[in-house]
Amino acid sequence: MPAAPAVLGSSFFYQAPNEIDPVSHEHVHMPPETKDKRVAIAIWANGILTLAQVGGGIFAGSLALIADALHNFSDMAALVIAFAARKIARRPADSKMTFGYGRIEVVAALINYTTLIIIGIYLVYEGGMRIIDPPQIKGWWVVWLGGIALAVDALTALLTYSMQKDSVNIRALFLHNLSDALASVAVVIGGILILLYDLRWVDPAITIGIAGYILYLGLTEIGGTIRTLMLGSPVDIDTDAVILTLSNIEGVIDLHHVHFWQMGEHDASLDAHVVIEKSAWDQLESTKYRIKQALEQEFNINHSTLEFEHPDHIHKDAHIYGHG
Repeated sequence: MPAAPAVLGSSFFYQAPNEIDPVSHEHVHMPPETKDKRVAIAIWANGILTLAQVGGGIFAGSLALIADALHNFSDMAALVIAFAARKIARRPADSKMTFGYGRIEVVAALINYTTLIIIGIYLVYEGGMRIIDPPQIKGWWVVWLGGIALAVDALTALLTYSMQKDSVNIRALFLHNLSDALASVAVVIGGILILLYDLRWVDPAITIGIAGYILYLGLTEIGGTIRTLMLGSPVDIDTDAVILTLSNIEGVIDLHHVHFWQMGEHDASLDAHVVIEKSAWDQLESTKYRIKQALEQEFNINHSTLEFEHPDHIHKDAHIYGHG
């Protein structure tokens, strides 16, 4: 049964208990420690591969290999940041962080996507310059290192596959590793074309293609992260439908000062002022229960803060959304 409200003059303030773990959302079949070990293995694999590709790319004169290495490096950095964020996010709420530390994972995602976009822009520039003046490239080095990269990328994608079903953060890492594997396939094909036909322009052209895909990933995914940090409404919730449903509950006259937001990637929350009919004021607990039940069952909103208002003390000309 929900906690009892505290009386504040003519209004009631209700804080709904948070029934979902706001931090980890760990899948019951895999403990956090196991997931951390998998991420750690993926970090080491990407780190070793990045060093090998950078060295081999410089020796072979292949910008495509260096581009793939930078993409792998961005994935390694993303894994490191995600690994650290997961550790910090498990800390309980305290006097300094009363909402807890779960949102650190959203901040980490913003850093990763921003870095990804910067790398993509740089690679487009470098690829364009090399198309104008293609360098000599050692095709066999490109093929061999591209093949090794493909094997490592497939391994890291496999390590994160079973983890990505419960976490948008890990799912982004999985997609990055998958895109790395596809980029490595392109690098190998480019190396073969250089060996067979001496098509040196293929290497920078593939680089621009990889950069374009990196930019696509970064630009399409960064919006959701920014939305969460700016306390935007959850994208999968029809806010007007929520307000209409609550307004039709028996005893409810009106809603205003409504806020929808997310603490993390899974936690939809609602704050609202609810005007209750005079005749229903004595049944406030029952009305409150019906509101919470509708929020949880129909919209999967498990955290709500509701302030109940008597019609004789209603806010005049209040906006539905915001504080106006």
